[in-house]
Amino acid sequence: MIPGPAEENLPAAPLLSVVKGQPNAEELAALTAVVLSLGAGENPVPATAPSVRHWVRRHQLRLAPTPGPGAWKRSRG
Repeated sequence: MIPGPAEENLPAAPLLSVVKGQPNAEELAALTAVVLSLGAGENPVPATAPSVRHWVRRHQLRLAPTPGPGAWKRSRG
């Protein structure tokens, strides 16, 4: 649906609403920062295997492969 001229001038719904108390500007800013930071974890970056670049860097620094399953495959060099 395409918004008409009357709908474009309407203010957006408030993000927060204070229902009790009289917070000052600093308290509202702190509250807003906390609420926005809580929403930041909605799309976490999925954990992936280390890239080839990681292993090349380890080889250049002459770092031993980390122990664990499949370490013998990475020990060739």
